Amino acid sequence: MTKGNLIIVTAPSGAGKTSLVKSLVEGGDDLCVSVSHTTRPARPGERDGINYHFVSKDHFMDMLDQGAFFESAEVYDSHYGTSQIWVKEQLQDGKDVILEIDWQGAQQVRKLNPETCSIFILPPSLESLRERLEGRGQDDKDTIDRRMRQAVSDITHVAGADYIVVNDDFDTALADMRAIIRSWRLTVISQQFNKAELLASLGHD
Repeated sequence: MTKGNLIIVTAPSGAGKTSLVKSLVEGGDDLCVSVSHTTRPARPGERDGINYHFVSKDHFMDMLDQGAFFESAEVYDSHYGTSQIWVKEQLQDGKDVILEIDWQGAQQVRKLNPETCSIFILPPSLESLRERLEGRGQDDKDTIDRRMRQAVSDITHVAGADYIVVNDDFDTALADMRAIIRSWRLTVISQQFNKAELLASLGHD
């Protein structure tokens, strides 16, 4: 029997978090990604149940009151939350679960699960981050300015993570993330559970 690992991926908006996580999962790294609930409207091309579970604010608050979320946060006037039941089921099945969440949610998860691996993705510069946000063509100038201010604030919480990955070259950043996850799977705290029978046969208490 194996137990899955929790892996948090945090980044300021526009740093490339979603693209990197998508490539990790598609690369056959034995990972699954939690699909968060959110009250924000779907963006062009996003699909309910695939990118997010899009719900009303009333529905979200009902779930929050019922303790349905593993973590939750309010970002850019919208609410986000991770299903507690779903995450626990995946971990019990031995699957490694990636949580794409902000620093607020990361703090909540690490408080409850100190053994969680946390990766913070940074842009190579604030200038490049603005260029990426503008290149999306999804937000007006005021919204981009607000996202930039939030990004600066988010980056101040980088010390709460275990690893930093700078997304300058995408392939290099992806390789760095794969190396981090592989090394985390080999930590003593993970192996003590997943290799319990071997350790017992070797005389480890």
